[in-house]
Amino acid sequence: MTVWDVPIGALIGFAAGTLSGLFGVGGGIVTTPAVQYLLGATPIQAVATPLPIIFPTALAGAYSYRKAGEVDTRAAAWAAGPGVLGTVAGAALTDVVNADVLLLITAVLLGWVAIHVARGRQVRVREQLATPAWQFGAVGLAAGFVSGLLGVGGGIVMVPAFTALLGMPLKRALGTSLLVISVLAIPGTIVHAALGHINWAIFLVVTLGVIPGARLGARIALGARERALRIAVGSFLLCVAVVYGASELGYVLMGRG
Repeated sequence: MTVWDVPIGALIGFAAGTLSGLFGVGGGIVTTPAVQYLLGATPIQAVATPLPIIFPTALAGAYSYRKAGEVDTRAAAWAAGPGVLGTVAGAALTDVVNADVLLLITAVLLGWVAIHVARGRQVRVREQLATPAWQFGAVGLAAGFVSGLLGVGGGIVMVPAFTALLGMPLKRALGTSLLVISVLAIPGTIVHAALGHINWAIFLVVTLGVIPGARLGARIALGARERALRIAVGSFLLCVAVVYGASELGYVLMGRG
């Protein structure tokens, strides 16, 4: 790593952090390709190194939402445990389940929910104390499973599930998702660290930017009007769905997996 890689890494972290705080995701959609192509990480390092980066990123964003009263700690507590189990199970089944087909199905569902979120046709917002704890656990389990199996952020599952299925206000769903994501990153970090897959120098320089980025992204989201935020979040999720769906459809048609 050269001296010029430090500001580049910090800028990557700032972009990933802003995306994380704004949309309630881990930020790996930015860090994984960026550290490989801009910082020279190997493919396995590009997959593994964003995991420890997610922890401070998600916590910083969650802290900002928490100060604004937009984190449901009860939901996060019930989702975190099953989410960790789902992450482990998903990772263990990587070589068994046809991930291409599963991600294609996930992309279709995500696209439908993204349009649902953007158009504002959500279910009636409920008092979260009235939501059975097992429903939060089920969302955490699903998000963890998809994250562990496909290597994608659990936030793309949790945010739409919390809002469209459980009737959680959007800003609270973003903050709660970030808190759960910070926990989901721990088991993967431990495994990849033990295997020597994490480039800790890249981790350090990228982390310089993620915390201020996450705080900024959260501040923008918290200050946005509900309608504008719903359009932004829905559009982001729809873009993710289209990119994943198009790439995986090609793989399925070509018979990969």
